[in-house]
Amino acid sequence: MLEIQSLFTEYTNELGQPVKAAQDVNISVPEGHFFTLLGPSGCGKTTTLRSIAGLERPKSGEITVSGTVVYSGSRRVFVPPNQRGFGMVFQSYAIWPHMDVFTNTAFPLQVGKARYSRAQIDAKVMKVLAAVQLDHLRDREATKLSGGQQQRLALARALVMEPRLLLLDEPLSNLDAKLRELMRFELKRLQRELQITTVYVTHDQSEALALSHQVAVMNQGRIQQIGSPRDIYERPQTQFVADFVGSTNFVDGVVRGREADDYIIETELGPLRSQSVEPVRTGDKVVLSIRPEDVELSDEQPADISVNAWHAMVDQKIFLGEAMDFRIKVGERTLLSRTHPSIRTPIGQPVWARIHPSKSVAMPAVPA
Repeated sequence: MLEIQSLFTEYTNELGQPVKAAQDVNISVPEGHFFTLLGPSGCGKTTTLRSIAGLERPKSGEITVSGTVVYSGSRRVFVPPNQRGFGMVFQSYAIWPHMDVFTNTAFPLQVGKARYSRAQIDAKVMKVLAAVQLDHLRDREATKLSGGQQQRLALARALVMEPRLLLLDEPLSNLDAKLRELMRFELKRLQRELQITTVYVTHDQSEALALSHQVAVMNQGRIQQIGSPRDIYERPQTQFVADFVGSTNFVDGVVRGREADDYIIETELGPLRSQSVEPVRTGDKVVLSIRPEDVELSDEQPADISVNAWHAMVDQKIFLGEAMDFRIKVGERTLLSRTHPSIRTPIGQPVWARIHPSKSVAMPAVPA
């Protein structure tokens, strides 16, 4: 549905210096999928989205939507944004304060090229307001809506034109934490029911993991990894991805060999069995990423202590309600473990720690 090939987008900052915002971006989004661009501020995700929308003119590359080229540097094609037929919701919802809910939603139909009768507009508007659960508020002034209702109104206005592609630029960032979580469910429901192809930009990894079919993690203008939320979280290919998406323990090591599906890694914790997304060789310096929830704690000695098991000491612990965060010390090394609250080992007392080899991911060490 959406194909981006070798996209380069640059702009000039306030000092007149060129900023390489999107560098060799390649993306393929199937029809009906929810695709997220995830990364820190300034990584190029919003510039990539604006390039898709036509609000930025790239330096080179090609953007195709449903077989139609909307931008091509080599062929000198640039379709203006108002002719691309995409829906877009910005971080600030840009709702007309002097209009009610119905009029705000109907506005794109009234000013667009296509001409609709009053009955057609009414039917289209009420259909989309029902989808976002605002049909009972059709006559309410926009300024009297809550934050979540304003966000849904902005979505309705983008959807009423039945766009080929929906572009969302951090639309939940202005909401409080509880409302943001609620709106994630609403967005996922809408996207699933309407089957609209969506490209979403966020710096919030929880949003990306919760909403997406696929996630592209960006840093310094380049895509670091594209994959399903589970792949991104459980099988990171770089230290940046592992560090940015969730919390993790990094352990330095050197590959000493291989047994069956596991690599034997020499670390400060001792020999550790691990797996790797990309092949590594004996003698390679690697970094292991181990998620806190994969550091299993027990007051009882595991049946097999020969594989990734250590006698540790509880250094600190924090009660989080649904979980406990432990800081444990294995020798001089500190590891973070997130466990069920039933583990009650006191601070200063010994505990057994174990890591399954499949939950330890080795990746090439980045040169200093």
